[in-house]
Amino acid sequence: MDGVRTGEGIWLRAGVLGALIAAGGIAALVLDLPDAGQLRGWLDGGGPTAWVLLVGGLALVLLAPVPRSVLAVLAGVVLGFTAGLVVSVAGGLLAGVVAFGLARALGRPTVERLAGPRLQRVDDLFTERAFASVLALRMLPVMPHVVVSYGAGLSGVRLGPYVAATTVGLVPSTVVQVGAGASTGFVVEHLTTLTVVPVVLGVVLLAAAFWWYRRRARPAAEEKREPRPT
Repeated sequence: MDGVRTGEGIWLRAGVLGALIAAGGIAALVLDLPDAGQLRGWLDGGGPTAWVLLVGGLALVLLAPVPRSVLAVLAGVVLGFTAGLVVSVAGGLLAGVVAFGLARALGRPTVERLAGPRLQRVDDLFTERAFASVLALRMLPVMPHVVVSYGAGLSGVRLGPYVAATTVGLVPSTVVQVGAGASTGFVVEHLTTLTVVPVVLGVVLLAAAFWWYRRRARPAAEEKREPRPT
């Protein structure tokens, strides 16, 4: 009887984990996010609390299967490079820790029940090289953030190496993504300068090249027109 109840409890926890992930994905698709102007105004008037809530909100979104790269680019557009980088790394790290904890508490017992002794070999592999394994997965561009977070919680990776590897692994890709977003904001703000100046320079250079060509071609044409002595 106790074994049946234990088995029911394990599957119930796994069901709760699946429901949380599904609910997060649906909410990310349905809920409307504030635009850049609204977010900037809210941050300007909210003080430090607004920034803390922003990091928490970003972490909450990243618990769902949402591309972290898209949110990092948007952070760069809205917040600029420095603030966008800090918020993106902090939100990604917080989401990674929470997802790890949820998977370890709710999903790990189900994995142990299904895999049995075979799970020990996988755990030994990840435990011996926990930092390097998580870091390699974080550095892979094709590996979704949410998959690594929940997957590490289902494995035997310890929290300390996981947090360290996640912190280090998030920085390089986030720098590139936030930098791309910040550059996009710069291009939008200076669109006139960045388009008019190259066009004007191009026209000037084209006119100078045409003038130089005509000047070089004129003596040759005059030489051809001169009568040759017989």
